[in-house]
Amino acid sequence: MTDLARFRADMEYQPRDRAPFHEFPWPTWPETVDRWQAEGGYRPGETDFGCDRWVIDYQWFFPNPPFERQVIEEDDTYVTYIDPQGITMREFKHNPLSSMPQFMRFPVETREDFRKFWRERMKPDLNARIGSDWREQLRKHRNRDYVYVVLADRWGGFFGSLRNMVGVESLCMLFYDDPAFVEEMMEADADFLIAMLGQMLEETDIDIFGFWEDMAYNAGPLIGPNLVRKYMVPCYKKVIDFARSRGVHYFALDSDGDVSLLIQPWLEAGIDILYPWEVQAGMDPSAVRKKFGRNLRLLGGVDKRALTKGKSEIDTEIARHRWLIDDGGFVPMLDHSAPPDIPYENYCYFMEQLKKAL
Repeated sequence: MTDLARFRADMEYQPRDRAPFHEFPWPTWPETVDRWQAEGGYRPGETDFGCDRWVIDYQWFFPNPPFERQVIEEDDTYVTYIDPQGITMREFKHNPLSSMPQFMRFPVETREDFRKFWRERMKPDLNARIGSDWREQLRKHRNRDYVYVVLADRWGGFFGSLRNMVGVESLCMLFYDDPAFVEEMMEADADFLIAMLGQMLEETDIDIFGFWEDMAYNAGPLIGPNLVRKYMVPCYKKVIDFARSRGVHYFALDSDGDVSLLIQPWLEAGIDILYPWEVQAGMDPSAVRKKFGRNLRLLGGVDKRALTKGKSEIDTEIARHRWLIDDGGFVPMLDHSAPPDIPYENYCYFMEQLKKAL
């Protein structure tokens, strides 16, 4: 089978030659890259371990033009600066991707700030966002034999994009203090996504369109299912109904943490796929499948901590997912970025054994 035919058959629980074999391109920690290059000649962007081909575009939905990087303060250890999204943050100067920054200020504090931000930086102009040849870039995916994925990344969600503008604490308070403002921002984002996808889907279809939320920690979500149903579900439905009718096959949503309470509202909204199912946050893909059935497809769910230990632990972790692999609607991948305590030899062994298990 082609990689595309295999993926679609797996998502529809139809016969296939094997399960899909893919590892999502999580932003790997710089220390992990350094270690793997030193231990085994790993080449970022080139070493693919024989994975099925998935083409993933994720850079088109950010604020454009981006904010100019402006350094506010720095010393030998830290730098405080305005990032391309307009967020003022303080982070380590060395290997900043391996730690959480301290968020100091966000670009939206008032309705007027939001309207100016959206008017100036969230235009659905594909010439500016993709390039003057954007039609040709998209048309090349017609009649493909691989999986084509478009992720709106950090600006393709109805909690995630708002938190980037106002901050987590302010957003959580706004649901109670000024719900009309929350609705205005969410509706603007839904219209933006529709305007973007409407142009793109004139040129090609898309196998997976991905929302991004990251709205949970290991103890549960940042807001409950009632608020998700009231404010977010109508926006998901608006985007999904439009895009599905024009050639998007599946809709995925990315959130870390324990999202147990939000799975049902997301299914009601029309989400087909969730990921990455962080095991250390208590998420278990097998238990989720048994509870929610085949309407929910899953990507991820392989405990990355097993890869820090040894071959027997890796074998046990792969075997834990055996029945779900056979059942379909599941692409076994690590449950998040590969941390630097995973030896390159262990990762290679994992990929080899995983492919054999498919």
